[in-house]
Amino acid sequence: MMSARMVLAIDLGKSRCRAVVEDPRRRVVHDGVGAPGLAASGGVDAALAALRPALASLRASSGPGPTGSEDGAAPVDAVAVDAVAVGAVGVGAVAVGAAGAWAAPAAASELARRLATEADVPAVVMSDVVSAHAGALDGGEGVLLIAGTGAAALGMNRDGATLIDGWGPELGDFGSGSWLGREALRAVLRASARLGPATSLTDAVRPSVGDVSAVQAWLAQGGALARHLATLAPTLLDAAAAGDEVAARIAEEAVRLLAASATAAASATAAASATAAASASASAAASASTSASASRPPTGSASAVALHGGLTDHDWFRGRLVASLREGGLTVVPSAGDALDGARLLAERSDLPHERFVHRAE
Repeated sequence: MMSARMVLAIDLGKSRCRAVVEDPRRRVVHDGVGAPGLAASGGVDAALAALRPALASLRASSGPGPTGSEDGAAPVDAVAVDAVAVGAVGVGAVAVGAAGAWAAPAAASELARRLATEADVPAVVMSDVVSAHAGALDGGEGVLLIAGTGAAALGMNRDGATLIDGWGPELGDFGSGSWLGREALRAVLRASARLGPATSLTDAVRPSVGDVSAVQAWLAQGGALARHLATLAPTLLDAAAAGDEVAARIAEEAVRLLAASATAAASATAAASATAAASASASAAASASTSASASRPPTGSASAVALHGGLTDHDWFRGRLVASLREGGLTVVPSAGDALDGARLLAERSDLPHERFVHRAE
């Protein structure tokens, strides 16, 4: 049995749904399929369908009951569970970082209300980017640069927040894994048609894609295209690290694009602070609150950048990205935690810069 007032923290992505509790150390209670995102048609219903197995798994793993065996290890049929009162097993709140919540705040509020009703405990819903930011920067100010299948930079302080990119593979995700994979295949196709220089990528992608003639069929296979393309990113980065000039040029452009997003996010949040300070100093009536604000301990820096995403696990690429960020005047800081840590933190505290993007329901 978990100790009282634990938070069930959930990271609900488009492909994966993970749920953990700190009991007292992190314990995974569910690792299943995600949902299309709250901004998609029927997004709230799809999100709840993905979350119910997590609630049921928690109930089953915490002791005997209608959804579990005596040892809590039995498989759970979440469809048969009308409602799982997770408070009965020691959880005081459910916190969800959900894909699509940034673009669909009304859907995020609806999800919080319906989830609180089903779980019978308070529910907290925020964007998965917001929970990742809170986790990486321990609730403080700064920039989170995401470089995974997609790409985005979220800058946040008490005066403002700016999300750069995160626009999806068709319009953005510049420098991401899917962007790298797309550029790798373009280079291979151009080389085969003698429109571009020869590259070792032609041979490097063959185990995954096949010969050049198979590229279109590989692209047409089922599933999310962005995830397929992102699987080629490590191959391109390895080729770049090994000295392939074509791959190196693509990787360096990815570094430039990601650094530009981080810089833009940092600049926007710094500008928001400058605007707020100017507005406060111009108002004599606000002098007292201005003094209080000036004496408030800082919780971070607009120039602090935490890195997140699979691309940053590649040593060669990470080194170049960090160097580029530092050249731009930014300070790369270690990530304090992940999106699950951020979701738990935002459930426990309402005094952080992220609060304006947090949807709460009792």
